[in-house]
Order: sequence, then structure tokens, then C-alpha cells
Amino acid sequence: MEFQELKDCRFDGSGHFKLDDYPTDVHVEKKLRPNFETLTKANTQRMAELQDRLYAEGREGVVIILQAMDAAGKDSTIKHVMSGINPQGVTVASFKQPSSEELAHDFLWRAATKLPRRGCIGLFNRSYYEDVLVVRVHDLQKTYRMPKRVLETPKDDFFEQRYRQIRDFERYLWENGYCVLKIFLNVSSAEQRRRFLDRIDDESKNWKFSSSDVTERQLWSKYMAAYEHCIDRTATKEAPWFVIPADQKFYARWLVSEAIVHTLEACDPHYPELPAEQRDDLETARQGLLAETGGHDDRSERDATERENN
Repeated sequence: MEFQELKDCRFDGSGHFKLDDYPTDVHVEKKLRPNFETLTKANTQRMAELQDRLYAEGREGVVIILQAMDAAGKDSTIKHVMSGINPQGVTVASFKQPSSEELAHDFLWRAATKLPRRGCIGLFNRSYYEDVLVVRVHDLQKTYRMPKRVLETPKDDFFEQRYRQIRDFERYLWENGYCVLKIFLNVSSAEQRRRFLDRIDDESKNWKFSSSDVTERQLWSKYMAAYEHCIDRTATKEAPWFVIPADQKFYARWLVSEAIVHTLEACDPHYPELPAEQRDDLETARQGLLAETGGHDDRSERDATERENN
């Protein structure tokens, strides 16, 4: 299979989405792994530059959503791809089974409370999409403490309403200065099985494994149907989905880094340009600092010393 570029992974709601059209593996030769790791590192450096501008400008926020089946590589992707980002400009939120407090609110409430401020990046490890994935697969909507008129809504209609609410929410974010990047790490059932076995056999990974993982695995076809339906109904031009082949982690990380760089470049952040009076203040401060050394700028001497020590 040929290499996939980022554009091959993108679905923006044009046409009908079929998960089978998006591979889990493009079978990149292992000897090429260092090449893609180098490309990922370069993207990480580019992300750091763009994030610095985004933070300084403070005009636009970015929400990155990572969705996937268990063992698809969400945590390791965050670790490797976001390693060069300034932590003061990033928030990470993991969405696990909702608490009683969260269940007492609408399903988008807990995500709304985790949104980053403009100028920052918010990374969602899972997200409000769990409420149209695991909830749909397990029919959990039937257990909600909600009015009868809601609980009696036919299942398909109930989730169509949620898809619409998600589209409206993401449109709301877009109109209020946020870019939403949605990534689905598309791992195969066979590769998930292999990674589960790795977690069982490697003591350092035992903590990642739960017996419930195997139980959920038995529902694979239902989850795939839920993902297909969800992506098809929630992809828009303002908030498209990127369906990333995830069987080879090094390749998936490169594509994810490509998606993040693409999103940040689309934000087109710039360092703020100071007004004339503030530039005058800077020059006054500069002259005052130089006056302390008789007008001599000793920074070149410091820099030369640092080069010698290195």
C-alpha cells in the first residue's frame, strides 16, 4: 500500500463516510522508521514555534481531540508528539467514566469546563464523543436520570440529536475563536490483540491492562459501527475528522504531528506588534540599562563565555 498523506486521512462531511475506506496499516518498511521519527521531531519543533506565537497573541484557542479504541496509542502519541510544547500553554484532560456530578449535567458540560483559554492548546484524551460511542454501544442512555420525554426518544433519534448538538457545539467554538482538530487513531483488531498481549507479558505495562479491556473487545464490531456513524454525522468543514492508520505507531505519530502543525499554521499566529508609545518605552528602558555600564553592551562577552563553556 502507498504512503498516506494527511489529506488522505481527512473527512469533512463531504459525501458518506465508510470506515473500510480508511486503512489501519500502510505497511511502511521498518527501515524507514528513523526517517519518519526525524520528520516527527521536525514537526514538534515547528509546533513549539507556532505555539509560542499562539500563546503570545492570545487570539485563538485550539482543541485537539484524540479518540481511539483501547491500546491504539493515545497516551504514547501525546507523550511523543507534544514533547516539545511549552507546558504553560497546554492543558490535557482525560475523559473517563463520568462522575455523579458530571452525570447531573448535560453531556457537553464536562468538556466545556476543560476548554483552554484562547492562546492555549487543550488536548482531550477521549472526549464528549464517548457519549455517542460507549453510551450507544452499551445503551447507557436508558440509565440516565432524565425526563421521560427524553428517555422515551427512540434510540436512533436520540443519537441523531446528540450528533446535531455536537456539530452545534463545535460550530459555537469555531465562532468564538477556537479551532477543533479531531483525530481517530484507527487501529486494527489484530494489532489491539497483540498490544494487549504485550501489556500482559511486560510487567512494566501490566498497570495499563484491565480485564474489562477484553470484555469491550468482544464488542468490536459494534464500536466500529458507532465510530463510523459518529464520524459520518459530526464531520464538518470547520471541524473535520482525521482518520489515522495506527497499527504502526511511528507512522501514526508523524501523521498526528502533521495534523497539529497544519491546524496551527491555519491559525496563522503572530507575535503582537507593540504600539508606538510602548516601543518608545522599550527604547527608554534600553538606554537606562546600558547607562549602568557606561553605554557598553556586555552581552557579546557573555555569549562568548557561554560558547567557550559549551
